[in-house]
Amino acid sequence: MELPRVDVEAAKAFWAEYQRDHDISARTGQAVGIDPVHRQVWIGGSAAEVMGRLAAEGNTAPLLFLRVGLDYYLRKVGRRVHRRAA
Repeated sequence: MELPRVDVEAAKAFWAEYQRDHDISARTGQAVGIDPVHRQVWIGGSAAEVMGRLAAEGNTAPLLFLRVGLDYYLRKVGRRVHRRAA
């Protein structure tokens, strides 16, 4: 079964519009779930928290997750290898 896809460009465009219309500076660093189809956003401490609230409401819309103030949700960094001195 293939999961529904989010239109990332539409979601980012809606998010930019939302930020122009709403002062969310106090929520910097929090997770934001963006639904470009229904033009809604949900803000919480984490993506899991937002998804939990949506599940409780019976909402299954696919969302794009970002962090308020950032253009990404999670940035993976390479694993560091520590070598012992010989």
